[in-house]
Amino acid sequence: MNDTEQHPDILFLSDTQAPMFVERLVLRTHQNTKATQTILDHIVKLHPTVLYWLGDIVSLGFRTRKWRTIDQFLEKCRSVGTSVYAIMGNHDVMGRPRKGARNFQLRFPDHVNTGYVQVTDGIAVVMLNSNFSTMSSDEIVKQQSWYEDILTVLDADPAIHVIIVTCHHAPYSNSKLVGSSKLVQQRFVPAYIASPKAKLFITGHSHAFERYEFEGKTFLVIGGGGGLRQPLNTSPSRLPDLATEYKPMFHYLSVRRDGDGLVLTSYCLKRDFSGFSVGYEFSIGTEVASTAE
Repeated sequence: MNDTEQHPDILFLSDTQAPMFVERLVLRTHQNTKATQTILDHIVKLHPTVLYWLGDIVSLGFRTRKWRTIDQFLEKCRSVGTSVYAIMGNHDVMGRPRKGARNFQLRFPDHVNTGYVQVTDGIAVVMLNSNFSTMSSDEIVKQQSWYEDILTVLDADPAIHVIIVTCHHAPYSNSKLVGSSKLVQQRFVPAYIASPKAKLFITGHSHAFERYEFEGKTFLVIGGGGGLRQPLNTSPSRLPDLATEYKPMFHYLSVRRDGDGLVLTSYCLKRDFSGFSVGYEFSIGTEVASTAE
């Protein structure tokens, strides 16, 4: 691809929920709400083409007052021309799932509870609902059928160069609190592995940055939007995380297409909240060597 060609800015963010009282009893706080606001303000200044938000937008989705900061951010995104697409995390439907889902849908009208897809610069982002406990059996079956069908369609579409699969719950994580989702492994991972164009599976839920490679495919966890930091398993039984040296407190991800591959950059918030720096960068399916800082 021509180096002078302009690429849209595509950002991914997850787990921006403010700490809940019960969470603060067991986990340390680190100015989490301030960190989230700093990230959101920074994104507005960047005015990317699109932001994909991978769930746990707020701590309790059914409480309308929890959405005030988010509403202000979304209005600013609209004013600078940034499209925002999101999927629901467990906090977004916690307590009163139906009201939480209604509040969520008001903010993200493009959202489809049983999966939807958005395309930017030849990158198709498939957005799935992994809140299986709040879905009916029919919804779970409908989403599974749609997911497998849409991957087949996208693989056959010459306008699509790369597919990214997303949901909230991580299929693989060393988090001691939330761990790996067996249901996501069973329902979403096989079709991702089988898809020729699917190069990346991004989730949140675990409040960490984690990178895994299984069966030749990449899995990223980017739950650094402001939720309380979760302890990770560091014992010999841990999963083979390729980013063991990169564990920032707060971070977001930038994705750029390079031909039929991707260049990924994780930006981390500096400890003094003065700005962001490139913390980790690597590529998938390109000729650029993978690097980590």
